[in-house]
Amino acid sequence: MKYITKLVYLLTLFSTGHAWADFDLPGKGQLVYPTGIERDFNFGFGWQSDTQKFRIGERSYDMAQLPESYSIAITLSKDDSKVWVQEFNPGFIEGFSWQLGEHKLELFKKQFMSPVKGDYVLRLDDIDYFLVRNNLSVTIKFTDQGIENIKLDGVTKNMGTKQ
Repeated sequence: MKYITKLVYLLTLFSTGHAWADFDLPGKGQLVYPTGIERDFNFGFGWQSDTQKFRIGERSYDMAQLPESYSIAITLSKDDSKVWVQEFNPGFIEGFSWQLGEHKLELFKKQFMSPVKGDYVLRLDDIDYFLVRNNLSVTIKFTDQGIENIKLDGVTKNMGTKQ
């Protein structure tokens, strides 16, 4: 009977361990300003199930459960030459590179023979997209272990036709 009690205790300990449902994604990145100056930034997410705290950037929030997703807006300037990403920088930037867990999101300029909006390429995990609107969204969907997926809206996939 003593062994069964220990076995039940161990099974309970391993099956309810809150550490299995926690994650911390620092979100290290680099901004590129229109002047060419580059600056590092951090914008990540974290979830602590035992304290029911969700971290967005540098702030933590009390939440009864892990949020399903978080969206980041990317807004082009009127002349399509710069972008604004509120979470990354208070003013306009020319581009960025951002590592979030196993995912990498980059926004950079590239000249093509056929014009693309703002000469911008948005790259998510080595897949290139062109901007089709002035307002884009990057939606990060979470699981208890981290990121389930990242969805882009306001872009079209580069099918190799612009070269």
